[in-house]
Amino acid sequence: MRRRNVAVLGYDGVRLMDVTAPLEVFGTAERMGGAYTVTLCSPTGEPVTTSAGTRLMVDAAAAQIDAAHTLVVPGSVEFPQYAPPLALLDAVAALAEVSERIASVCTGAFVLARAGLLDGRRAVTHWRHAALLARYHPAITVEPDAIFVRDGSVYTSAGVTAGIDLALALVEADEGADLAREVARDLVVFLRRPGGQSQFSVPSRTPPGADDPLRPVLDAVAADPAADHSLPALARLGGFSPRHLTRLFHERVGSTPAVYVEAVRIEAAQALLAAGATVTAAAARSGLGSDESLRRAFLRRLGVTPSAYRARFRSTTG
Repeated sequence: MRRRNVAVLGYDGVRLMDVTAPLEVFGTAERMGGAYTVTLCSPTGEPVTTSAGTRLMVDAAAAQIDAAHTLVVPGSVEFPQYAPPLALLDAVAALAEVSERIASVCTGAFVLARAGLLDGRRAVTHWRHAALLARYHPAITVEPDAIFVRDGSVYTSAGVTAGIDLALALVEADEGADLAREVARDLVVFLRRPGGQSQFSVPSRTPPGADDPLRPVLDAVAADPAADHSLPALARLGGFSPRHLTRLFHERVGSTPAVYVEAVRIEAAQALLAAGATVTAAAARSGLGSDESLRRAFLRRLGVTPSAYRARFRSTTG
């Protein structure tokens, strides 16, 4: 069986998870029977210090790699504020010449862009930097909401944890959906993440801290999305008047209570569908009610039907 050599390029300032997420996916795939050999390299062959302060030993210098099936270029917190160092760009250019497939994680797209590898292609990066990538490199068609984008033999992915999604898609392309699904199960992640990168967790993007007066209300919604979360019920729970509660939501959450509750319920329905629940069960258990209410909410918020959303978890390409 032909083994696929995967070269992951580390460098000083690289984001730790941008490196370790693909390493873990390909390493797990190899242990489960995938034909992979993974090499962590650096421009000089010296150890690298990540943005988290962790020092990583490497297996080789970039120049020592004669051929690679896949080159993975992780991102850095320093991009796009600063241009990638010339040594890094030289290493990427040299490795790209001997690689069949090239991929970037997060702001690694800026490295590929500076190396001229994304000109005329579609690409994505972390949502926070997508507009800058498009501005700095007008020859690239940036898709800001994608989790990952494939354009020919070049793949780019969104922020940090999207390196897992990207690597799973590469494993599926190489070894098929069954192995990719087993790797996803072992890592306790979705095989195909729903929606785009703008649809991150509602509770995690809610600003109030533990001592905020809204916290009990928000926690109650998250803990039991299907409960009675009408405006009067939430106001009683928080000890506010309905008008004052609405004002607090506008000030601290940036939406009305009803909009927030619906967003949490949609996320609950997403999780239920991903776990294999029927559309009817997901509608009832999430608090969205009927199949039709769930369908309307999904189309309005996610742009897909519940059935289509559920199907996405069968494959990274579904």
